[in-house]
Amino acid sequence: MSKPKYFAYNVRNYQGKEEKDQASWTKVGVAFEHKDGKGFDVVLEAFPVEGRITIREPREKK
Repeated sequence: MSKPKYFAYNVRNYQGKEEKDQASWTKVGVAFEHKDGKGFDVVLEAFPVEGRITIREPREKK
């Protein structure tokens, strides 16, 4: 299988210390771009209860 083009995350928003809005990102899968560039295959290792999945490009490692 080729290298994934994107990562799939469940993003949970919550209020942290001092009632600041924060987000918790949990990687739940990956997405592979189709050869024709017109779609994706999403492979999930987990499915968020809320049903929301955020697809993002991987960050470059520093």
